[in-house]
Amino acid sequence: MNSALAPVLTSPGWDILRSLGERTSPGTDLDLLGASLRRAGTPADIVSAVLTQLELRSAAHAKFGPYADSMVFTRDGLEQATRLVVAAHHARRFREAGASFVADLGCGIGGDALAIAGLGLRILAVDRDQDAAAAAAINLRHFDEAGVLRGDVTELDMADLRGQGVDAIFADPARRTGAGGGSRRIADPEQWSPPLSAVWRWRSSFERVGVKLAPGIAHSALPADCHAQWVSVDGDLVEASVWTPALAPEGPGRSALVITGAGARVLADPATASADAPVRQAPSGELGAVLAEPDPAVIRSGGLAHLADSIGARLIDPRIAYLTADDIAASPLLSRFEVVARTALRAKAVSAALRPLGVGSVEVKKRGADIDPAALRKRLDLTPGGPGATVFATRVGGRHCAIIARRLAD
Repeated sequence: MNSALAPVLTSPGWDILRSLGERTSPGTDLDLLGASLRRAGTPADIVSAVLTQLELRSAAHAKFGPYADSMVFTRDGLEQATRLVVAAHHARRFREAGASFVADLGCGIGGDALAIAGLGLRILAVDRDQDAAAAAAINLRHFDEAGVLRGDVTELDMADLRGQGVDAIFADPARRTGAGGGSRRIADPEQWSPPLSAVWRWRSSFERVGVKLAPGIAHSALPADCHAQWVSVDGDLVEASVWTPALAPEGPGRSALVITGAGARVLADPATASADAPVRQAPSGELGAVLAEPDPAVIRSGGLAHLADSIGARLIDPRIAYLTADDIAASPLLSRFEVVARTALRAKAVSAALRPLGVGSVEVKKRGADIDPAALRKRLDLTPGGPGATVFATRVGGRHCAIIARRLAD
């Protein structure tokens, strides 16, 4: 195996990585560590590979927590890997649906496979990239019922998988150009590997099929009888996923899964009867005393109207995804702001509105306004040491304006 990862997959590289992994922390100076390894006579390729893994492990804590310290990664694989907290939700669907042997097709470095194996299910992880497949094999090494295959998932024989005992499929199509999945994102689902239409055809062989998608996927591209779910973690929209009826006890439709440090919350509009149904329009009206910024998973799933109904709120404009009311209760599904002032969307007018408030720092958010938030922030007259505020550059009732607001506690 000739790759940047190869030097740490066998001795002595693996032994050095294991030893250092037990003695280093995210704050370790990798330059000094590299110099020490070179003085000890460690070959340059091993030094480079070990330092790369330590760097990637540090970054991987955001997705895998302390488990990252015993894993190996590729740079592209880490970027595209499912966060462990999200993978756990995927895995539970398979277990609760009675699956016993899941094929993870397009497994990358094995994030989803880890979660599935961790629930006691057999797993076959497949990826065409040799480094990704090698990383997955290392990351799954503690599970006797886990196997890894390097191969092109588009060439797999579904009947052969069934013959091996596989009874469920999880697919994560490659959505980037380049052999290792790097470079630019591919927007067209039919240019993914495998194409999305090929994944849907696997349904003829397996009842239980789940697929991870880019969160920008169009609702019209989804099978009507499936359930589509958009997922956010701590306010970041991370993925969409689609589940066939056998894996979707909630039935066909769309939902948002909002994960925070306090737990997980699901919002599903009961009026959305199919995954490809048109988005229901939320009501709009005048700006109230409170402005709410819905979680991006709620917005992308088309759940704004249901959220507005449930909290007694309205949009500030029919095409702007901010909600408003005179009172909105705290919820993990949104962030709340107290409206302090409303003014013209010009730096001079915004500065005039901020000055009597003694604002010392501002966060600029925009939606429906063609401005550069950083440029606007630089032009504002602020009071050194004063409290913070949020400036919304947006539209209310079809007219551009700036809303000055204070963030409310969750």
